[in-house]
Amino acid sequence: MRSIQHRIGGLAVGGSVAAPVHDPATGRQTAEVVLGRRAEVDAAVGAAVRAFESWREVSLTRRARIMFALRDLLERHEDELARLITAEHGKVLDDARGEVVRGREVVEFACGIPQLLKGEYSDQVSTGVDAFSFREPLGVCAGIVPFNFPVMVPLWMHPIAIACGNAFVLKPSERVPSASNLVAELYAEAGLPDGVFNVLHGDAETAGALIAHPGVAAVSFVGSTPVARRVHEAASTAGKRVQALGGAKNHAVVLPDADLDLAADQITSAAYGSAGQRCMAISVTVAVGDAADPLLDRLADRARAIKVGPGADPASEMGPLISEAARERVGGHVEGAARAGAELVVDGRDLSGPGFFLGPCLLDGVTTDMAAYEQEIFGPVLAVLRAETLDEAIALVNANPYGNGTAIFTASGAAARRFQRSVHVGMIGVNVPVPVPMAFYSFGGWKASLFGDTHVHGAEGVRFYTRAKAVTSRWPEPAAASEAPGMAFPTAQ
Repeated sequence: MRSIQHRIGGLAVGGSVAAPVHDPATGRQTAEVVLGRRAEVDAAVGAAVRAFESWREVSLTRRARIMFALRDLLERHEDELARLITAEHGKVLDDARGEVVRGREVVEFACGIPQLLKGEYSDQVSTGVDAFSFREPLGVCAGIVPFNFPVMVPLWMHPIAIACGNAFVLKPSERVPSASNLVAELYAEAGLPDGVFNVLHGDAETAGALIAHPGVAAVSFVGSTPVARRVHEAASTAGKRVQALGGAKNHAVVLPDADLDLAADQITSAAYGSAGQRCMAISVTVAVGDAADPLLDRLADRARAIKVGPGADPASEMGPLISEAARERVGGHVEGAARAGAELVVDGRDLSGPGFFLGPCLLDGVTTDMAAYEQEIFGPVLAVLRAETLDEAIALVNANPYGNGTAIFTASGAAARRFQRSVHVGMIGVNVPVPVPMAFYSFGGWKASLFGDTHVHGAEGVRFYTRAKAVTSRWPEPAAASEAPGMAFPTAQ
């Protein structure tokens, strides 16, 4: 059986503990992945520490050229990466290709690192005194990422960290390990020195050891809110810089003046794409006023029409969930909502055959005190709530503890503007259901969806992976050098 090993210091490294890797479309084990323990964590961080000392001295021009080369290689290997994602995650191939493209956009942003790291300079801030600032890399940065985007989410992190002059240790999910190894090979082909980028496979124990390691200066994490909170506490207590992105409960508010066919099409894609296993998936639709019944009819028709099947089948529009445990958990949420009084308009739990499949589910009459609303289900389940007014809908969004993404569907610019200024959410779409920003903006939510001060990629990503230095300098003329300084606190003269 195929063994998936660590990539440390440019070498494939094994381990003493392994975990199975499954194809979610069949349920069969297809490989095993080694899990890092203390020795492997030490080896990965040690390789990164050694590589950092020389990598930080590499010119910005050389770093940018490596990023340009990586960008081209990612494009050349797009189909191969997509097939690896589909084989281990289960999402359909078109969705997997889209993930690779969106991740590659961050590499394109990192290609501009010479411009992004330009400092500031002020001449003659005082007589004969100049001041300037620049940003330095932190050292070894760690990324701990979830199963649902094996390529894109890591690419939110390591290209910017590496372009800024850091070394990086990536711990992917043990459920989807293969794509990270291929990216490591592409980095090497692009000319990145050994040890600057390392892949450390593992589980929660591996992640804990990586976070606690004294050689790690910064931690980037994406996952559920309870784990994100713990990661933030552990890393910040250890004195590390940390950004920890948590879960979500993303709402789509639909006003009566909206194009309901457009809204239904877009919400269906956002709710059921990737089997709902996205932190930006629309899991709640708030139908306002007279929009409710006609919108529900359209959503039900579209949910029933979705073709569910293996991700590698071109006819499939939605693939399986990641595991049997996930299928049971999501099905339990659907059953619980029905028992609590929600109407199960579309029930996708009756799919038969191998694999971890669960079809689209649509719930109406959901209330805010139901578990199906309060908890992040992370599956193909869309809950419909009703509100009488836009203000009531805004209040509902703001009362939710999460603040990752939200969307409004309307033909009114005034309503859209009021919504975007009033909701307490980090990313907002106007007639756009999944408002993931482009790479030159930054991604991140508010409230229980983010722990830390900075979002990922974009300008905030550059700031996260660097720290500023300010220099004040004087180069006195020889005659002035012999003058004795005064004892008063220095002020500008």
